[in-house]
Amino acid sequence: MAYEPKNFDHLIGKVKGLSETQLKAHFTLYQGYVKKLNEISDKLKSADRGAPNYSFNDYSELRRREPVAYNGTILHELYFGNLGADGTGPSAELTKAIESAFGNADAWAADMKACAGSAHGWVLTTWDGNYGCIRNNLVQSEHHVGLLANNHVIYALDVWEHAYFFDYQTKKADYVANVLQAVNWKAVNDRYAAASGKK
Repeated sequence: MAYEPKNFDHLIGKVKGLSETQLKAHFTLYQGYVKKLNEISDKLKSADRGAPNYSFNDYSELRRREPVAYNGTILHELYFGNLGADGTGPSAELTKAIESAFGNADAWAADMKACAGSAHGWVLTTWDGNYGCIRNNLVQSEHHVGLLANNHVIYALDVWEHAYFFDYQTKKADYVANVLQAVNWKAVNDRYAAASGKK
């Protein structure tokens, strides 16, 4: 299938603490992941499957890099989709799940900040389909190492330097604090309801 980049220009001027320059640069990087995902998908159609090898083989290498491009695409779409404070907050159901997992919303945010300080890439709040709870998930490398199995992303936070460097330079903690005040809770609530079955 062909993957099409989504347009997130509606966020420009709508996310407090993120400039147009920062957002446009980030959109361009995201579009690069979509382009590479299409390139990998096209090459896989004709790649020789006759001699896969752990050390090196064209087919094997395409498969190894596919999760990077795929997750780089999807995680950015989730991140952009949960940006932009909409004047609402967590739903009653999500609030209950946050309190059950973390005690309260402030403790959830503190844990997100601690994860972000520990990460160089992604921090995710997920619905854990295995244990029926929400949790924070630190993705350790690129976009694919450390993703927890059968966990559904309800909130994505990009803490790679490209997400904030134009506006914050090396002040990642300031970026994280500001973005956690700029959550599109409708998007997060909808994801939680869909993942948990609590519609």
